[in-house]
Amino acid sequence: MKRTNKLAIWAAALVVAGLVWLLYPAQGTLILEYHKICEDTSPYAVAPAEFDKQLQYLADEGYTTISMKEYAAAAAGQGVLPAKPVVITFDDGYDNNYTEALPLLERHGMKGTVFVVSGYVEQYPGYLSWPQILEMQRRGMEIGSHTANHVQLDTLSPDEQRKEITESKAVLEQHIGRPVEFLAYPFGGYTAETEKLLKEAGYAGACTGEAGLNRGGDKPYALKRVYIPNSRWGLWEFKLRLWRAIVFTKLGL
Repeated sequence: MKRTNKLAIWAAALVVAGLVWLLYPAQGTLILEYHKICEDTSPYAVAPAEFDKQLQYLADEGYTTISMKEYAAAAAGQGVLPAKPVVITFDDGYDNNYTEALPLLERHGMKGTVFVVSGYVEQYPGYLSWPQILEMQRRGMEIGSHTANHVQLDTLSPDEQRKEITESKAVLEQHIGRPVEFLAYPFGGYTAETEKLLKEAGYAGACTGEAGLNRGGDKPYALKRVYIPNSRWGLWEFKLRLWRAIVFTKLGL
């Protein structure tokens, strides 16, 4: 066999092996990032029918929803996660998380985490009320912080950051009667100082906007999430975003 033919065969074999490696599922916890669940043209809005299809796909693929607290406990060696864990999160605290998302989650036997901007509750149209938040918690939803005023933390001084994360935690805990242990960074912005402040304030972890899967050894204040926007290509786009998270994890990105 000619040398050029051998090289071509080896090159083809390497390509196939690489594709198999990339397509093979990676281990880790998937955290999904949603905002609104409603009929809207906003890039942050996922239609209820599309959300329903995405939940069904997760169920068909064997995923089990867990809370942020359950992930953190397992990461600390204090619990065991299901084979394919997923955390379904919602940022900002829109009232359609209660009216639209919660019933669909319950239909599929799932739960989620709502990161609430404490200063928005009952202050603006379209956001959750305290009774709705309490009802969501009663029905198995986890409540987290999205700061007090939805300000990008890495643009603030340390004192301003401290105020945003401690005020939000205190207000939420006062109303829901439970510890608030997790935060999602507004616009994904944070610094090493932010992580230090979160630990001092009593948070157990925080979510970024960086794609990928989470493993027990990952930094608890830099957890990765997969952003799920208004879909242009339906369920295929959702699948592609999940696959990209797996690829990013395998490549160490």
